[in-house]
Amino acid sequence: MFEKLFTKVATTVAHLAGLPPTFAVCCLIVVIWAITGPAFGFSDTWQLVINTGTTIITFLMVFLIQNTQNRDGAAIQAKLDELIRVSRAHNHFIGIEHLTESEVEEIRAKCERAAKRHDRKIAEMAAKKAAQKHGARKTAA
Repeated sequence: MFEKLFTKVATTVAHLAGLPPTFAVCCLIVVIWAITGPAFGFSDTWQLVINTGTTIITFLMVFLIQNTQNRDGAAIQAKLDELIRVSRAHNHFIGIEHLTESEVEEIRAKCERAAKRHDRKIAEMAAKKAAQKHGARKTAA
């Protein structure tokens, strides 16, 4: 029950935090705080208000947004894994998000090399077809 409630709150707060009106309200709060500076003589307490408020909000937001991003990332991985599983793609790519950064980088480099080989192969085939058509035109003329 707590997990579902936390998920709902985290998702809602993360969504609201990303809206333009939320940014505008935060800017307005900072402007009001700055305008009130002279009235409070730019005191330590006046500065402490904005420092404490922003620190607390930032601290809490980090956890809420991280939770939302973790769930989104896991959901995307599950969807990609399912697409790999049901397609002709290589199933050994399923779960690579659990590897180390260097292991993932090694796999990425191998995929790039394979893609370049494939691109070269396609370019060579296209060149052969073009040469055959060009040769057929010369023979016909």
